[in-house]
Amino acid sequence: MAMAIRGVSSKLLRQFSSSATTTRKLNTATSASIAAVSPLNFTDPKKSTTSTSDSIINLEDAKGLFLAVPTWQLMKSSTILRMASMEAMVDVGMWVMNSRLMETVVLREVILAAIKRTFFDHFCAGSDMEEVGRTVSKLWDVGLKGMLDYGFEHAGDNETCDSNLEEFLRTVESAKALPSSSVSFVVVKVTALCPISLLKRISDLLRWEYMDSSFNLPWKRNTLPIFSDSSPFYHTLTKPHPFTPQEEEDLHLAHQRLQRICQKCFDSNLPLLIDAEDTSIQPAIDYFTYSSTIEYNKYDNPIVFGTLQAYLKDSRERLLLAKKAADKMGVPLGVKLVRGAYMSSERKLASSLGVESPIHNTVEQTHECYNDCASFMLDEVSNGLGAIILATHNVESGKLAAAKARDLGIGKEAQKFQFAQLYGMSDSLSFGLRSAGFEVSKYLPFGPVEQIMPYLLRRAEENKGPLSTSALDIQLMRKELKRRLRESTIT
Repeated sequence: MAMAIRGVSSKLLRQFSSSATTTRKLNTATSASIAAVSPLNFTDPKKSTTSTSDSIINLEDAKGLFLAVPTWQLMKSSTILRMASMEAMVDVGMWVMNSRLMETVVLREVILAAIKRTFFDHFCAGSDMEEVGRTVSKLWDVGLKGMLDYGFEHAGDNETCDSNLEEFLRTVESAKALPSSSVSFVVVKVTALCPISLLKRISDLLRWEYMDSSFNLPWKRNTLPIFSDSSPFYHTLTKPHPFTPQEEEDLHLAHQRLQRICQKCFDSNLPLLIDAEDTSIQPAIDYFTYSSTIEYNKYDNPIVFGTLQAYLKDSRERLLLAKKAADKMGVPLGVKLVRGAYMSSERKLASSLGVESPIHNTVEQTHECYNDCASFMLDEVSNGLGAIILATHNVESGKLAAAKARDLGIGKEAQKFQFAQLYGMSDSLSFGLRSAGFEVSKYLPFGPVEQIMPYLLRRAEENKGPLSTSALDIQLMRKELKRRLRESTIT
């Protein structure tokens, strides 16, 4: 036991030492399990691809990109994106939403109605499945698929979790009534199925088990690797108490909820995508995801997909460890690769504790990590192992992945590879990838306006400023609108 505790102390100490938390390159990792697989790096000059990224995706042809989009829709979209890019407007809007004005019934109704007709309509698929169905049909008409996300995020008790479960089950059932193949995934947040307080407890216990091999978790199910040695452990600095009987019962209920959704998706042959969260509860999210992956991903047909956030310094190692373990078990691993959405809060927490941030130090390092992970998974898919969703608004990553996929012979007919962007964002990239012959989905959050507000506030934060992710869309939409105006004037 003393040896185990000393091991814990040394691992905790590494979290407080900047010299010990340097992120390893994939091809220089010392772990035998990691060194066994060496993914290509898109930027490696010695491994150039035959296809050139610019020749595959043409983002200069605004007419071709937005050919199927009505002029009124282009005008509305460009206006809303332009408004969302104005920092002062976004700051005022966020102040209003968090102010006491929302406590006045009449003002609240007026404000929510205005949001519903503008930002909600642009970034969300609807408030109910009837509206979502119309949105999915419109996307399907222009060659895009939909990922259905019932937009409830954080549940505080079992009663709320049970109510959310019914909504998720109804979403799967409703998807079956939409045009065949128009829905690529149903999206679930484990935070809607398991109380946040319990997710934090699960994460603490899993961290301590990793740091102390003598620490026993009798409730733990079979899973894939959740941590690497470079993962952040500073959330759990003292030994957590074992679960109480009530906590074990609550965990059992949460597992049952997720299993019911997984089974529903399995029976419907409709993949389930589990979203990621911040590092305080992500270990619990991965635990739920990987235990379900082992149970439901059968016959080289991934039904359950997890989410990997490439802005985390340990993401490359964790991907390789999970993939190698899944391959050994004969389980096809499904992964959605994103950059990440909690950078500000993650850095703020790490700073307050006096530890190094789990986020890459520079945006270039995040880009490199994303491209490395994408390259690795594309190689795996080309060899028939696993499946990948490349969720990105980054044009360069989209072009590089498209070029590599083309060289590997992976196209639209491949059911294990697709791109994805958020609804209302990066439409030019979505249409460009679609035109290049790849499967593309749009992430479609839906639900009552009040319920979707956390999501809308995050989108507002992402889009404000001249360097926002929507800058290219605004530019190309205005270019196409000017072209249409000239043509209508001439005729």
